[in-house]
Amino acid sequence: AYMVCLACETDFVAKNEEFGKTVAQILDAAVAADAADMEALLATKAGDRTVGELVTEKSGQTGEKVELPFYSRVEAPYVTAYVHTNKKLGAMIGFNKEVPEELAKDVAMQATAMNPVAIDESSIPAEVLATEHKIGREQAAQDGKPENMLDKIAEGKVKKFIKENTLINQDFVKDPKETVGQHIKSVDKDAEVTAYVRFSLND
Repeated sequence: AYMVCLACETDFVAKNEEFGKTVAQILDAAVAADAADMEALLATKAGDRTVGELVTEKSGQTGEKVELPFYSRVEAPYVTAYVHTNKKLGAMIGFNKEVPEELAKDVAMQATAMNPVAIDESSIPAEVLATEHKIGREQAAQDGKPENMLDKIAEGKVKKFIKENTLINQDFVKDPKETVGQHIKSVDKDAEVTAYVRFSLND
């Protein structure tokens, strides 16, 4: 699955039919070329010019700064996407198998709204966890906690960070009594999230 975001400065341009056609043209080019990343997409041909040239051309036509801030390609046995009604944020979720459409949409909406940094603990970059540990330790020291307790307190802070910022460990918005991971397993015990990307023009 492929997701692209073409950004401009005003709603007037964003809602213009021609602007919408350009977005569709860029997305079609991405799919046709199976563009792996932003660099590949910008170099991809969309008609008689590259996507990069098309975006630059759009700036001249609209009189606004037009840019391509986000593009992603997700490969999985089953992929779903959700784009919020304001068209300024959305997410794509890949599963290891086909899952019920309602489940897939719920997980994609959760990711869009709650902005997890990763799917699970294993997919959080090690440096992020190290930074969180360092912050937790420094905060505990500032609070006057004894030296021999600092690492334990920091580890607790890291666990809280993982809980709140990984998709499958977050409380499920529709039913906070369970995590997203628990909800997925309650619907299909063999289902797993294998890919996740999110974009937001507001972050």
